[in-house]
Amino acid sequence: MAKPRSPKGRARVTHERLAGEYPDAECELDHRNAFELLAATILSAQATDVGVNKATPGLFARFPTPESLAEVEPEQVEPYVDTIGLFRQKSKSLVGMARMLLEDYDGEVPHAMKDLVRLPGVGRKTANVVRSVALGEPGLPVDTHVQRLSHLLKITEETDPVKIENELNPMVPAMERGQFSLRMILHGRRVCIARRPQCEDCVLNDFCPSSKV
Repeated sequence: MAKPRSPKGRARVTHERLAGEYPDAECELDHRNAFELLAATILSAQATDVGVNKATPGLFARFPTPESLAEVEPEQVEPYVDTIGLFRQKSKSLVGMARMLLEDYDGEVPHAMKDLVRLPGVGRKTANVVRSVALGEPGLPVDTHVQRLSHLLKITEETDPVKIENELNPMVPAMERGQFSLRMILHGRRVCIARRPQCEDCVLNDFCPSSKV
């Protein structure tokens, strides 16, 4: 097979091969609905999915709905998330998010990007996670793994996550963008590890410009 020579070509082949490598890739934040995923993703900023998953069962047992979360003060949320970094600010974001859902969106998680990023603690990455995983909408979350692998594969030279997202979006079918991101993240965690990339085990090593094989 000829090596893809363009960024778009490398993105296409990366998408195809990682789909074969990780056919069942899923979001690793435990959740049962869009509200829970939104809350978990807010908590996941600068934290691990494992750490968030340890905290959320207790949090969601006490605050299962936007209504139950909106009626308390952030200090009442803190004991449920104090094992997570920046828990005081995140508790404020959770309560503010729940109150805005009730006030502006009838207690439902909105689908539109412009509405999601209005919510406290929500940026484009969080909004894209919720859109692609829980709402059935196009969304390509750009985390550190997506950013790093996109650079190594020379799919983009952009460094700003929003610019990276905008450059990657046309390269991936709209409804497959979330899966593309999830698979890039898994590949970054399992094979293309930042400090010790396992190029010899990488399914992309025959065309990756950064491959050491």
